[in-house]
Amino acid sequence: MRVLHTSDWHLGRAFHRVDMLGAQAGFIGHLVTTVREHAVDAVVVSGDVYDRAVPPLAAVELFDDALHRLADLGVPTVMISGNHDSARRLGVGAGLIDRAGIHLRTEPAAAGTPVVLSDAHGDVAFYGLPYLEPALVKDEFEVERAGHETVLAAAMDRVRADLATRATGTRSVVLAHAFVTGGEPSDSERDITVGGVAAVPAGVFDGVDYVALGHLHGCQTLTERVRYSGSPLAYSFSEAGHRKSMWLVDLAADGSVTAERLDCPVPRPLARIRGTLEDLLAAPELARHEDAWVEATLTDPVRPADPMARLAERFPHTLSLVFAPERAADDPAVSYARRLAGRSDQQIAHDFVAHVRGAGPDERESAVLREAFDAVRADDALREVAR
Repeated sequence: MRVLHTSDWHLGRAFHRVDMLGAQAGFIGHLVTTVREHAVDAVVVSGDVYDRAVPPLAAVELFDDALHRLADLGVPTVMISGNHDSARRLGVGAGLIDRAGIHLRTEPAAAGTPVVLSDAHGDVAFYGLPYLEPALVKDEFEVERAGHETVLAAAMDRVRADLATRATGTRSVVLAHAFVTGGEPSDSERDITVGGVAAVPAGVFDGVDYVALGHLHGCQTLTERVRYSGSPLAYSFSEAGHRKSMWLVDLAADGSVTAERLDCPVPRPLARIRGTLEDLLAAPELARHEDAWVEATLTDPVRPADPMARLAERFPHTLSLVFAPERAADDPAVSYARRLAGRSDQQIAHDFVAHVRGAGPDERESAVLREAFDAVRADDALREVAR
């Protein structure tokens, strides 16, 4: 069976105030063409279809268009909700849409109930594990402690239990939306840390033939059977080095996997340039970036006059301007934002406690802080569900 694996469409998202709807529509057209030209048997979309719980109308219309075009091809499609989606909204009408061959899997309780498709070699069971917010699903999966690994492990126990009841030789594909150990994040993914832990081990998914992951925006191979497709478009300058693509996966009769990367169209390349303003305006080697979306980091010791306007004369698509004078890390003039870069909320809170009283929090206090951050995350998730 030939499966096309994609994820993280983020319909409705902008890129530094640039409307990406046209580029997203271009990707949908490319997806449909790929399905047709490569004789794809099934499409899997591993979450974050939308960029937010209540997407703009134009994004909903584009999604509706995508569903109709995929249904018209007669190629089954399996989709799950991600951490950016409202599972309840995305799943509206799932039973009816199911009849058109579009299978929306947004209910955690249905993790062990597959979409079963067949080819000349027998059945392939597709299990959809939507994003599992630990605090919201721990009761469903009857786990004592709310954590990503525990709830995913419980969901996979249901998958393996169902698979064990099926005919010998039944192949299996799992769709999941999670941060799996070994994956490389970028700046455009929403933090899903719970209890100080964001990642789960790939071994959670043992026992199935292929795991189609979503959440991280870079296309990655964790094992031959566990892969991220990445987002089809770049959504932050941290993705400037990404090759945006989808996985074309061939699942053989014996469950063995071969996979090929298929490139996605690039609406405009990204470039990150760094130096003094005069150097950036004069450097001949930067000519290749003059038509790119540009993030410029200025290292001038004193902020120059009208930097954005001057940069735009050479790089008309400059979207982001960062000031980073080259100073020692302990220089008091180093910006607060630079000192916090790469640090989690928990680490920032620990640093604040240490700054105020001269010593960081002890183990009990760290646990209190961790529980407070987790409670806020769970409350935010509940508010999104209720909206």
